[in-house]
Amino acid sequence: METAIIISQALSLPAQQRAELAAQLLSSLDALTETEIEALWLQEAANRASQMDQGLSKRIPAEEVRHQANALLK
Repeated sequence: METAIIISQALSLPAQQRAELAAQLLSSLDALTETEIEALWLQEAANRASQMDQGLSKRIPAEEVRHQANALLK
């Protein structure tokens, strides 16, 4: 089954069921080895770089991010 289909179906669940699913998925990550975690982070970094190269996401200067974060904390 494709991930996109699973995600679509999961997002159509009621909030309580989505929360339970999220908790189960997150707890399943605790069982990963350091090697698996590193591979997942490298894959995520590659995906994000690809999205930026394709123009699907944009860079936000660090100063702007800090400013927005500080504004949220006030």
